Amino acid sequence: MQINTMGLVLRAVRVGEADQILTVLTPGNGVLSASARGSLRLKNKLFSACGLFCYSEFAITLGRKTNFIDSAAVSKVFHGLSKTVEGTALAAYLSELTITLESADCLRLLLNTLYMTAEQKRPLRQLKAIYEMRTMTQAGYMPGVLACDVCARYDGCDFYLDPVAGRLLCADCAAKEHRAPNLDPGALYALRHICLAEDAKLFNFTLTDQSQRRLGRVCEQYVAAHLDYQPKSLEFLHGVLE
Repeated sequence: MQINTMGLVLRAVRVGEADQILTVLTPGNGVLSASARGSLRLKNKLFSACGLFCYSEFAITLGRKTNFIDSAAVSKVFHGLSKTVEGTALAAYLSELTITLESADCLRLLLNTLYMTAEQKRPLRQLKAIYEMRTMTQAGYMPGVLACDVCARYDGCDFYLDPVAGRLLCADCAAKEHRAPNLDPGALYALRHICLAEDAKLFNFTLTDQSQRRLGRVCEQYVAAHLDYQPKSLEFLHGVLE
């Protein structure tokens, strides 16, 4: 059976001299693996559309054991990603996280985040946190972010988000459970915005560097606690963002 679909290339593994195995995120079929034969040859019809982070229209034959890309036409290439090591590293991490989640629902979010990264529209730490927590929310893992789980306090102090239980505690209630707050007011506002804002307004906020770092640590811990997986690209990303 052949399908025609838009797709974003998340991973490209070279096989032999000119073939590749692509991992493609599609809107209707989720994450697919497919062979792109001859796609590394400059004159091959697949060459321009099968590069890493290319968003292309694919014709894919679905086989019992292997899928094959029959044709591809490029729609969008995020050229700006390769301009900095930091941008490339973030894109690699987001792709690995997406492959782990295996969800088609995050395609639009990933495209927007890659665009923001390539065009340097937002700080990379902020983009990383947005993608991490929004994808978790879309996958059904949204934490409780509205108020303290114990006393229902909404604001006025630092808060603690439990990365495992997803519970939000005000500073006083966190102290009673021997927990130190990990969210200042700015980071807490951003966390609520990421989880609850409509798509069109998702990226529309700013943070101080301190709040960015706090938010980033919390979101990363939350992802690690619920996926039970450490992406290999994360360690490298840490190295270039510090």
